Amino acid sequence: MNTPTKNILESICIHKWNEVARQKEELPLSRLERAIRLQERPVISLKRALTASSSGIIAEFKRRSPSKGWIAPGADAASVATAYERAGAAAISCLTDEHFFGGGFSDFERARAAVSRVPLLRKDFIVDEYQLFQSRVMGADVVLLIAACLTREDARHLSALAHRLGMEVLLELHDETGLDYIQPDTDLVGINNRDLKTFSTDPSNALALARALPPGPVKIAESGITSPVTVQALRAGGFQGFLVGEHFMRSPDPGKTLEEFITRVNEP
Repeated sequence: MNTPTKNILESICIHKWNEVARQKEELPLSRLERAIRLQERPVISLKRALTASSSGIIAEFKRRSPSKGWIAPGADAASVATAYERAGAAAISCLTDEHFFGGGFSDFERARAAVSRVPLLRKDFIVDEYQLFQSRVMGADVVLLIAACLTREDARHLSALAHRLGMEVLLELHDETGLDYIQPDTDLVGINNRDLKTFSTDPSNALALARALPPGPVKIAESGITSPVTVQALRAGGFQGFLVGEHFMRSPDPGKTLEEFITRVNEP
């Protein structure tokens, strides 16, 4: 696989390929396949959860970012996930990238053990089918596929495999060059407001691109969302999901901040 974007995302993906190669040596795919056969937990649909939600907030557990450094290095994934679920999050996203975002498999596993009513998104840079088997074993309901990390052929292959493993796919786009990655079976499309070269954010990016999206997939706006007013504007623009992480994680009480945020989002 190759990554066509020469920016920070390219560095992340190169590191991820090397990381996955090491993981394959430590834990062969055959063992993951056996573990999947023992899975009994039913998958929760993010698409249905967002359609039924009054707020559409996907609350994210995020320790750090490449652009802003550490956000909440000592946060406990289980406690935060529990607080998010109680506060009314439609879904929870959990970073599992360690090198750039300070996350890890243990964060996801702790979050998964703590919540059972809302879908859990594995947020990582997926470049190999091995990671999809990992995701299913960890208990992911949804996986993220970033168009800028993948060729169209790779994205189609990984999406089809994720579906065979029972998971939904959130296809993430950054600009109009990713529109032809969308397929008839695409579950959800996320528009990331983050510039891949500078990692700065602009929520107007999602609104500008929304008009070009097909009607089928549920639309999600990602990154740079800090205000309920922004969510209301994005909702008016056709979005049903809103991924928010840093705004909550910088708070001393992420759950309470989320609860207040949702209340304001739903104000007339």
